[in-house]
Amino acid sequence: MGRRFPIFPLVVLLAGAWPAGATPLDDVRRSVVRISTTSQDPNWREPWSPGRVHCGRGAGFVIEGRRILTNAHVVSNARFIAIERENDPRKYVATVEHVAHDCDLAVLKVQDDGFFKNAVPLAPGGIPELESTVSVYGYPIGGDRLSVTRGVVSRIDFEAYSHSGLDSHLTIQIDAAINPGNSGGPVLQDGKVVGVAFQGYSGAVAQNVGYMIPTPVIRRFLKDIEDGRYDRYMDLLLTTFPLRNPAHRRALGLPDDGRGIVVCSVTSSGPAGGVLQRGDVLLSIDGHPIASDGFVELEGERVEMSEVVERKFKGEQVKFSIRRNRQPLEVTVTLRAGDTHRTLARNYDMPARYVVFAGLVFQPMNRDLIEVCQIEDLRVRYFFRTFIANELYRERPEVIILSNILTDPVNTCLGEFKLGILDEVNGVKVRTLREAAAALAKPAEYHALKFVGKGRPVVLNRQAVEAARERIKTRYNVQREQNLGEEAAR
Repeated sequence: MGRRFPIFPLVVLLAGAWPAGATPLDDVRRSVVRISTTSQDPNWREPWSPGRVHCGRGAGFVIEGRRILTNAHVVSNARFIAIERENDPRKYVATVEHVAHDCDLAVLKVQDDGFFKNAVPLAPGGIPELESTVSVYGYPIGGDRLSVTRGVVSRIDFEAYSHSGLDSHLTIQIDAAINPGNSGGPVLQDGKVVGVAFQGYSGAVAQNVGYMIPTPVIRRFLKDIEDGRYDRYMDLLLTTFPLRNPAHRRALGLPDDGRGIVVCSVTSSGPAGGVLQRGDVLLSIDGHPIASDGFVELEGERVEMSEVVERKFKGEQVKFSIRRNRQPLEVTVTLRAGDTHRTLARNYDMPARYVVFAGLVFQPMNRDLIEVCQIEDLRVRYFFRTFIANELYRERPEVIILSNILTDPVNTCLGEFKLGILDEVNGVKVRTLREAAAALAKPAEYHALKFVGKGRPVVLNRQAVEAARERIKTRYNVQREQNLGEEAAR
């Protein structure tokens, strides 16, 4: 099977709103840059140790505001970033000004004013038409010279963004070859930027299939950071079902007019919680009629209903016309950011959080831990898959997993508890990693740890735990016994 992969991008130097007018080829060459990064990933298997250091390359281009635009995955976990321009032997140090992991975009700053000499910010375009031709600029496979490939726009759709592993946004598929090193590079049509190359397929199933981030997503990102911070994409956090079946429509008292979708679930912690209900029929959003397949017409194009929400920002409102219990109703949802569902996304630019106690390593459940450590435990996988759908976060904002056991006489015969979910410490329910650390730190003659689904607790003698502490730290080079999240990666 083929798999979608992020590709190291071309960096785009952005300096504000894009100017009007097409950009000549020479100006494109002066504006497209190569990015080299030295990154260090978190160590999820041994969270007290530094992670692997590796180097990567991508690309970008200049925009107004003396900034560079690139993909987030090009600079994620970066410790050092260097920028190069065509026909300039120097390397310039850059820093990340803003990063959006949910839409795989980032803006970089270069302090050296000489970097921008003769650089021309690239102008933005619109959404290219199907079957139209585009040009992709970048440094594929780590080449030293700028590469240009041409391709045809073959699809405009919502697709998963592989960088976060969770989010889906508007995406344009092209048949131009996009390889590692193209990521972040501009995709141009008639001299204007119509997208940023960011991911493609590897494997034998799909050949010459690449994806670019279109300008509506780019514009939204740049608008969001105008106040100096990035608030992320807003999400209603609800699921819906199409209403195409005539019998289903009659049962709900709906006319056969091809409008309306039914709400299947509403996450109570999301912005729609307490406003929309399961069974509500959504008929329109912000005045746009909702077709029975969940699509609306926006700017002359049929797009998924979520595209209306995606163009809005934190604090803005979404108005729905609905039917509830066969009665018409108007409701308003005020958008707000929520962190609950971010447990399901990959994490970047922060160290792994953990607690080591008597050689027992506790970590909060997240996608990185499950993927890197290849956790196949059925109970952990169930908690991960249903964390949002079954609202497990209400009882456990964080699911604390015994991810490893540093073998020592103090913790013998505890192998059956590895990958177990910590439930209680000395009769106190544990809801977060910080609560687990506090409960384990309380003085007690014995520490009794209960795990979900386990018939017997883990019982540890306090004196034995204290006697083993330095021994375990020395044997396994544990320089720090916990990180509760008080430090950032950089």
